[in-house]
Amino acid sequence: MTRQFIEDLKHGDSVEEVYLLSDKQLRANRNADLYLLTALSDRTGTISGLMWNVTEESVADVDSGTFVRVKGKVQIYQGALQIILTLIKPVPSSELDASDFELQPDQNVERLMIRLREILLSIEEPRLRGLMKCFLVDEELMRELCQAAAGVKAHHAYRGGLIEHIVNMLETALRIEDLYSEIDINLLLSGIFLHDLGKVREMSFENNFVYTDEGQLLGHMVIVIEMLNQKIVQLSELTGEPFPAETELRLKHMIVSHHGSYEFGSSKLPMTPEAIALHHLDNLDAKVHEFSRMIHADPNADSHWTPYISRIERKLFKGVGTRDSV
Repeated sequence: MTRQFIEDLKHGDSVEEVYLLSDKQLRANRNADLYLLTALSDRTGTISGLMWNVTEESVADVDSGTFVRVKGKVQIYQGALQIILTLIKPVPSSELDASDFELQPDQNVERLMIRLREILLSIEEPRLRGLMKCFLVDEELMRELCQAAAGVKAHHAYRGGLIEHIVNMLETALRIEDLYSEIDINLLLSGIFLHDLGKVREMSFENNFVYTDEGQLLGHMVIVIEMLNQKIVQLSELTGEPFPAETELRLKHMIVSHHGSYEFGSSKLPMTPEAIALHHLDNLDAKVHEFSRMIHADPNADSHWTPYISRIERKLFKGVGTRDSV
């Protein structure tokens, strides 16, 4: 039987299929009756699933991050497709093809790693290049980098997404180098590589991407500062020379300020040319990628617009024939 991928679902379709339960919420209506609200995912997108008149006990055996078999009917509600569920039950992951559920990076991860090494080893300042080498020769860390996502639900939220995000930013920085001669490109490239590297420990990348205890308690910026401290000590032991104190401060400042504002989690605002450049390159790559993926994943093929997306407080214009071109 042909698999019912989410991107192919249409209003009125009957559905009996296995999806990844990305999110599960029990809510109460105005009469205090419970209903189940889910996010169901496969490699082509995500759709809401709604089951009325449930009890805590009846849905206790299905959890976020697991696979479920569902039955239901697709309908349009407020411009968006959803599935009204009549059945939801857990399915062992051993019975499934994992490739049906994993979003894939836009680029080949092995080629991305090759390009990452080329760029970082092209850094001209010898101590920064030596520091980058200390990270690159850490084989376990590089394996984790190739598996890591850059986010749980927003940008580059798939295996290989983190290295794709980092290399995209590195390539963009190299393209604008001649326009901003006041920026130290060696510092900027190093900061780009480091800024999100703590996400290899901030998140767990099993069936569903979730935050680890370390990620919840510390966050990726604190984690990568710890990693940077360790590599600086390692480099100093190898060379017999101390790492430049100001360079260390500038790198750490880029890391802790790269979200750009206090409300988005930065402990400091960007206060150097390299820090503000890093922030805007990060935001550019993340937002363009997020918008493109949301447009592509929207199952409402006949609409020129996505539904209203509360996370970004707007609808997105898809145009005509956009899905085929993304």
